[in-house]
Amino acid sequence: MTRPASVGARDVEETHSPADDEHDLVLVGVRVPADRQRLLAAFAAHAGAILQRRALQRAAGEAAALARDSSARTALLSAVSHDLRTPLAGIKAAIGSLRSGEVTFSEEDEAELKAAIEDSADRLDALIGNLLDMSRLEAGALVASPQPVDLGEVVPATVASVSEPERVTWRLDPESRQVVADPGLLDRVLGNIIENALRHQPPPAPVLVSTSCLGRRAQVRVVDTGAGVPEDARERIFLPFQRQGDAPAGDGVGLGLAVARGLALAMDGDVTAEETPGGGLTMVVELPRALPAVAPGGPEGRAGSARAAERDAARADAREEVDRG
Repeated sequence: MTRPASVGARDVEETHSPADDEHDLVLVGVRVPADRQRLLAAFAAHAGAILQRRALQRAAGEAAALARDSSARTALLSAVSHDLRTPLAGIKAAIGSLRSGEVTFSEEDEAELKAAIEDSADRLDALIGNLLDMSRLEAGALVASPQPVDLGEVVPATVASVSEPERVTWRLDPESRQVVADPGLLDRVLGNIIENALRHQPPPAPVLVSTSCLGRRAQVRVVDTGAGVPEDARERIFLPFQRQGDAPAGDGVGLGLAVARGLALAMDGDVTAEETPGGGLTMVVELPRALPAVAPGGPEGRAGSARAAERDAARADAREEVDRG
């Protein structure tokens, strides 16, 4: 089909040939001779075939993505439901035993059952906390409140709250104790990382927590000497729902390290993994240092005051020049 079209001050010819139901191949310029119309139609059909193939590829990609999402969602629901049921089953079994009138427990047995209830409740609380933290991170709803924090207070308190505090030792450098962080989020970061190290550290070997400073940044290192992680897999362990190696079912849904990194990033920090010398994995939490402010009377303070006075004098002279002008 040929029709005139106005381009600038002169008329040109437009030749349309259908490529598919929604697209036309349009040639703008001179009229297409009749003996070339079939060639134009062939080009249009070829263009239509290309468009259709691309549409099918997009549809196939979207279908594959949906299938992956569905598979991941099914696996996630299975893992989460299993990890929720496991501590709940332990709590229910222990409470049922304590309430049973058919068995008389000794004080030691009763204490053991109560400890099992507490351990299961702690596991349940940690799992739910990680799920809530991850949902807030993915929704962008997490708000950090950084402030000066003393690692000498945070680290011992966090260690005391983990599952096996007796297996954790710490060594804090006085120069790197003061950091800028949200105390609550920092406790979650260190707690998740220490728990991860305890799971992979063969007992009775301890997990070591140490601090150091590098310029204006402080580093908290959580060191284990377990199996370690291959270098090409170290970034993957920070993805949600990843469990390294042959982690048994019920050993978490693989959120701890993902949450730790997300919370650290929210505080202008980061979490990275490196090899422990001799074998194992060292997790490095990096945070801004809380550097002391320079006193106004100090050398830098006096120099700054002098420069400010010079600027003020120069501005006053400029104003006087303008007034005289």
